[in-house]
Amino acid sequence: MDNRNGSTSWKIIKFIIVILLAFAAIVGGAGYYVWNALQPVQADSGEKRTIVIPAKSSPRSVGVILEKNKLIKNARMFTVYTKIKGEGSMLKAGKYQFTVGQPIDEIVQKLSKGEVYKDTITVTIPEGFTVEQIADRLAGKNLVNKQVFLHEADKGTFPYDIVKAIPGDTKMKHRLEGYLFPDTYEFKKGTTEHEYIDRMLGRFQEVWDTSWNAKVKQHGLSVHQAVTLASIVEREVRAEGERAKVAGVYLNRLKQQMPLQADATIQYMFGKQKERVTFADLKKDDPYNTYKVKGLPPGPIANPGKAALEAVVNAESNKFLYYVTKKDGTGEHYFAATYPEHLKNIEKSKANQK
Repeated sequence: MDNRNGSTSWKIIKFIIVILLAFAAIVGGAGYYVWNALQPVQADSGEKRTIVIPAKSSPRSVGVILEKNKLIKNARMFTVYTKIKGEGSMLKAGKYQFTVGQPIDEIVQKLSKGEVYKDTITVTIPEGFTVEQIADRLAGKNLVNKQVFLHEADKGTFPYDIVKAIPGDTKMKHRLEGYLFPDTYEFKKGTTEHEYIDRMLGRFQEVWDTSWNAKVKQHGLSVHQAVTLASIVEREVRAEGERAKVAGVYLNRLKQQMPLQADATIQYMFGKQKERVTFADLKKDDPYNTYKVKGLPPGPIANPGKAALEAVVNAESNKFLYYVTKKDGTGEHYFAATYPEHLKNIEKSKANQK
């Protein structure tokens, strides 16, 4: 047997082994490199970072932005990964917020679904809310300090004509009652109490059509008085088709110098809804007690919506002086031009309850 052939064979085997080991090391090293590059950035703080992905950004550009903000380790590997996943062309532009250390799968998923970050807060102010109810709602969402909000509503300076036209009547509970327009708003986080109010006042200014000024004047009202009457209509009327009719009733009573006798103004006196208004309540001395004081109260009792404002502007011309709820579940009323008719309507209302 030739020992030289055996020696040569062994050398070849060793060479192959070395090559295989080297290849394995290279593959293993490359595999580790890829694996490590796709691991989350180490972070324990829970820090959040906001980034903006421009329109028409390539996967590579997106990766660069993420790497620059230390949300991923390697932009090149991010690009390869999104292509392998088939999501490279699905990454959407917009503003995003990620947590440092977030897994790459979650980052890609959020980008492909377009789950953009909104740094705004949506707040709905219902029609008929008072200034205090608005303050409570915003404070309840930790958006304002209630006392600071109310102070701004009473003392803050705002550049709107509607604010300048509000009379300086010290009997008013809140100066801007009636003028913080009820709507759904989107505010930026960090908005101040003054800015919340300014936005609502600006919305009122937009809604109030200046052509209405002449119309309310024909009713014998100033703009402030029209807003005051609209706030009463807002709180008194549930059936939309009756707003203009009820506004006509109140205008008739004002012309005849009759007390308005609006229960909603009594509720406003107390600052919170009472289940039942008593006869003792109706005797209280208060500028908002429209059972004792003739004419309109010194200011609005709530913030009316556009429909209530339009109902006063376009109040129905009728002969009615009284109304009472039907109590039949419709929210509608019986109307009467005389007191005897009104008494009959009250009996009909009572009968509906049985």
